[in-house]
Amino acid sequence: MNVETKIEILEWYERQPRSLTPEFISAIPWDSVRKYPVDSSLIPVLLYMRDVETLTDMYYMEMRRTPTGRDPVIGKFMERWGVEEATHGEVLNRFLVETGIDIADDWKTAVRASVSNSYRFNTYLITTLTNLIGRKFTATHMTFGAIHEMTTAQAYRRMIDLARHPVLTLILTAIIREESAHTQFYLRMARRELAVNETAKRLARRMIDSFWCPVGQGSKPKRQTDYVISTLFGARGALAILDKTVTQRVQQLPGFAGLTRINEKLEKICSENIPIMGEWQTS
Repeated sequence: MNVETKIEILEWYERQPRSLTPEFISAIPWDSVRKYPVDSSLIPVLLYMRDVETLTDMYYMEMRRTPTGRDPVIGKFMERWGVEEATHGEVLNRFLVETGIDIADDWKTAVRASVSNSYRFNTYLITTLTNLIGRKFTATHMTFGAIHEMTTAQAYRRMIDLARHPVLTLILTAIIREESAHTQFYLRMARRELAVNETAKRLARRMIDSFWCPVGQGSKPKRQTDYVISTLFGARGALAILDKTVTQRVQQLPGFAGLTRINEKLEKICSENIPIMGEWQTS
């Protein structure tokens, strides 16, 4: 079996150019944002997206305490990944400000402070368990990362379709390009780690089957996650696109044939939650 080396995967990633460069950001026509309305039902979704991107630094610090994060190759990827994700949050926040939303200067502090103590404690327990398992957990980390990056990119594509805002489209298209590079790193690293260790492969499949949830759930309240998912993917045919672009790609990884967790979780959320103009209700 021809398995890519970690160095080869990292070198590929490092060759990918950044999209959200300072020059790109300064050239965004910010003064045109208010020329195009943004449906009020999409504002909570954009705030959620901003917050999840911003909370990446917490995940980065958690990962650094694990054998996965201490791997020099993965650690080097995560340094750039963390910078890019933080930039995504900042640019999304700038867009929200330009729409006229009143956002405090210390919004990042407020976002981090809103993370519940129970989530922080559970994360500590998981990190401790990960350290006990050791390097065999890296395949699980990489598979989770791949799924999260793919679903995030599809969420941005759905936002483009729903908002039909030219400036937001410009921003999200650039973000998607960077998310796509992240996806490829995670997918290729996951494929490598799953292929070289049978125990790691079984563990990763069990963890995804048992614990995968939409990105942000836990650090953000479940009701907000449910609102975002049902708003973006509740329309007829939207989940079929996710099946093709996310689930079917994950099913191609070693040990993940027949995966159903992603589809079942998202279908349940969409069937139980009806978004109503910035709020949500349980049917």
